Amino acid sequence: MVHAALIGMEFDRGLPAHERPMFTEGYEGFFHLVHIEGNMEEANMAYIIRDHDREKFEAKKTLVQNLANTLNEKYGTGTIQLELEDEYKNMKELILPVMYIVETARQAMIDVGVEPLVTPVRGGTDGAQLTYQGLPTPNLFNGGHNYHGKYEYIPVESMEKAVDVIVRIAALYAEK
Repeated sequence: MVHAALIGMEFDRGLPAHERPMFTEGYEGFFHLVHIEGNMEEANMAYIIRDHDREKFEAKKTLVQNLANTLNEKYGTGTIQLELEDEYKNMKELILPVMYIVETARQAMIDVGVEPLVTPVRGGTDGAQLTYQGLPTPNLFNGGHNYHGKYEYIPVESMEKAVDVIVRIAALYAEK
């Protein structure tokens, strides 16, 4: 008897344990299990795969495909039905040629009293989607904390500073 949920757990154990969001930071890529449900007959799992480097990103996708193939060889063709699709790519390669937009944002922050901290964003779906559609959109701060958790919040003062930065960006471009 084949137990779908146990095979799902085996799939998860086949991914590098040290490449989970809780064990990575900065520019380190990861495999993020965002949904799991299952029983003996059927199991469904959804992951987000991230990396800041295109080659490493492609290698992660290949690892997932190879893992699915291995389990299909072990338990029978069709046991694992993998749907692998790119949600979005890292926008760095499209932002680098137009770094002046990042420099303008940095100057706007300085002008309104915000210390610019350039850090890797481990998400940024909207900015990445817009960038790949032809509108380079680096992610700016919004002052939020504890993202995607039940204690996520943004202080009003931080939102006000974010507005000040956006207005200053517009003013800097109007001066050109």
